[in-house]
Amino acid sequence: MSSITSSSSCARGNPPEMTRYQFAWVIGRIATGAFVKVFAPLRVYGFERVPRHGPLVLCCNHFSWLDPWAIGFGFPRNIHYVAKQEAHDTPMMGWFIRLFGTSSVRRGESDREAVRVMRDVVRRGDVLGMFPEGTRQKEEPGLVLPGAAMVAVQERAPVVCCAIEGTQRWQVGNFEPVSIAVSEPLDLSAHPRNSKGYRAAALDIQREIRRQWEFLVRTHELGRPRVAIPPP
Repeated sequence: MSSITSSSSCARGNPPEMTRYQFAWVIGRIATGAFVKVFAPLRVYGFERVPRHGPLVLCCNHFSWLDPWAIGFGFPRNIHYVAKQEAHDTPMMGWFIRLFGTSSVRRGESDREAVRVMRDVVRRGDVLGMFPEGTRQKEEPGLVLPGAAMVAVQERAPVVCCAIEGTQRWQVGNFEPVSIAVSEPLDLSAHPRNSKGYRAAALDIQREIRRQWEFLVRTHELGRPRVAIPPP
């Protein structure tokens, strides 16, 4: 659905029309927010660090299907996620995630179309959300693949690294608390635009996600105080 308003609306000075994607996020935050608050008590540290405008690549570790909803609920901007093609091919799930602007990527393959879509998201000044490990992990953050780093380096876009803790133990009914920590934006523009540069940038992202996650582990051990400052 186009985000461009009709010329008559603009001429009258009316506010821009809300797109289907934007409407989905408004409703989705209400619905998922209620779910997360009740069934996975959420605490967020550092979302004030997120730039409110301009291109951004958001990278987070991945434990559970709950992760994108918990992050999306607390994040101050709408997120254009990237999900595996298998999720898009699932009838109901595919329709649902596309409603929120989620793009597909084929794992283990060179998907030029997916890269083009990801770069377009960043070029128009939106937030590209990625779980750069490529698959869910069981207990702790894993190896970061170079896809997200490549987009950030090519487009000279800042990267915000986000860590999530608790969803690897969360199950329906156990009320496992979930916490999120957000880094200061990373500038990866000094890395060269080649495979070596993308791998080095991916390692920077991996280290930062790990650093934020270790902070969350310590925070959980302390009983999750309401106020805590993630590592700068």
